[in-house]
Amino acid sequence: MTAIRRPVSTTRSIQQLPLTISVIVIVFVTLFIYILWAPDAPPPPTTTATTTESSIEQKLNLPESARAEFNKVEHAWVEEIPKEYRVVAERAEQKLRSTVQHKRQQFAKALDSLNTHNLPGRLKVLRDKSQIIGERLADVKAGKETVQEILTVGSDVIGGESLSDKPPMKLDEIIDYLNNWIHGLHDALSQVRTATYEGIWQAYHDYTVKTLYVWDRDYLSRMPPRRDDGSIFLSLATYRDENCLNTIKWAYEKAKNPHKLFVGLVQQNCHKDCMSGVLDGGKVEPVEPDQDCYKVFCEGEGKERCEKGQVRVLNIDEPESLGPYAARYFASKMWMGEQWFMQTDAHMTFAQNWDQISVDMLKRCPSKKPVISHYPPSHEANLEAMATEPASRLCGPIFATSDLESQIIRLEGGRKWDQKHCEIPRFAPFTAAGYFVAHSDFLREVPFDPFLPWIFMGEEIIMSTRLWTHGYDIFSPSQSVVGHMYVRRHKPKFWESVHRAFSPGVHNPLQAMVLDRIKYQLGYPEAAKDMLESKSLLTAVEQYTMGKERPLSRYLELVGLNMTTKEVTITHWCEEGTPPPGFEQFNDMCN
Repeated sequence: MTAIRRPVSTTRSIQQLPLTISVIVIVFVTLFIYILWAPDAPPPPTTTATTTESSIEQKLNLPESARAEFNKVEHAWVEEIPKEYRVVAERAEQKLRSTVQHKRQQFAKALDSLNTHNLPGRLKVLRDKSQIIGERLADVKAGKETVQEILTVGSDVIGGESLSDKPPMKLDEIIDYLNNWIHGLHDALSQVRTATYEGIWQAYHDYTVKTLYVWDRDYLSRMPPRRDDGSIFLSLATYRDENCLNTIKWAYEKAKNPHKLFVGLVQQNCHKDCMSGVLDGGKVEPVEPDQDCYKVFCEGEGKERCEKGQVRVLNIDEPESLGPYAARYFASKMWMGEQWFMQTDAHMTFAQNWDQISVDMLKRCPSKKPVISHYPPSHEANLEAMATEPASRLCGPIFATSDLESQIIRLEGGRKWDQKHCEIPRFAPFTAAGYFVAHSDFLREVPFDPFLPWIFMGEEIIMSTRLWTHGYDIFSPSQSVVGHMYVRRHKPKFWESVHRAFSPGVHNPLQAMVLDRIKYQLGYPEAAKDMLESKSLLTAVEQYTMGKERPLSRYLELVGLNMTTKEVTITHWCEEGTPPPGFEQFNDMCN
């Protein structure tokens, strides 16, 4: 029987059209994806049917055994496509290649036009990093990636820090940047005046992560070398404080080496439409603008000091205040390489030769990385008469019970525990914000965190844990050298300005939210990452957290804190003035 071949009907050709179109689409999509994913590839050659067939199998990167079968199938598909359709496909492919190549050339030209001569400082940093954080802000908020991961992709790092061959920033450059940043943040926050505390935090975070954080990492990689000349940097943060002038004045008058004392002052004042603190009956009254203690000091008896650059100032308008911890962050950036670092409040008194005594105490500590700190006595104390008396020491932590403090650690055991005076400072478990002395290299290792605005509580426990885990040993002073004014009734408080800037009552939940960043680092189970609704609270936390020299768990055991049960165990070593467990080799240091 003879087989009869029937001619292909017109109907069959029409039925093959969907298959034809599908093949063409597959070819185009494959080719387009390859071009986009290979930005450094050379310009494609002129397209022909032959080069199309060979280039597809190469782009699919098939093994040799499968390539022959692919060619066979592909050739059969191509033969099924009517010639007129193949011509259209070839022309469309050639046009697509030409368009993509043109767009790539335009993009490269645009990148080349972004030279550093035409960019402001902040964008130069972003361009050097080859990243724009804002484009990936959603991933940061969702906790999918960290800012540090974004910024360090493709960069050289040592110990987690980006390398920089740039010179240290100049003081004027630092102050100018911080001034502009604070004003810019104020403008951004003014857009969310009626927002909830979550919205206020998110506005702060989104502005800071794209600006101050990037600047801070650049600053830390360019910090000046520490001098070895006996100089002291005194960090002072003041909020509408009438005692600021006397604090600066007495610091210089009582210093043994006033020519070696450099003050970094963050002055947060009201300049117009000023209100008092809360008075009896809960009322507030209009008051005069605050005194500019920097101006008065520098125009008077401190003129010579100021002209020599010994007093540096960052002025912040009251509505722009971000709280005491943020003010200390700003003050730390005015450090210019001084050998020693000291932090106090702006309502202090000083003992004669307080500067030299503080440094001498540090040098007597049995540690390579000592920190001296405690709650100072009252400003009314006779510091000279107390020179041979035991100084107070911070021993008694508690978990706060008020809603305002969100079970953060409070330090309430500050008192004189010792029966006799000891020239060598004794070990202590905690640092205090009102008197803190250390080797200034701690600013590189344990830098202040730019993501802790509006907090009042929590700064002491987070600094204590971070210092200890970075290898710093904490001591109480063997002599009290400063006095502190603890009671300032009816004086303005920074959280009152927060209420005026946003809405009444917003500060407490706002602070509680920000405290979750601290509680996460301390191991509170309720602040674990999967428990936090806002993952942006943990942005860049790995850059401002515990050290790796000693584990946090060991510190919590030494000081008797259980973050899960919220229980405090009395450890006795602090109260008795003996070294903590593991430091028994120093048992006889005061005998």
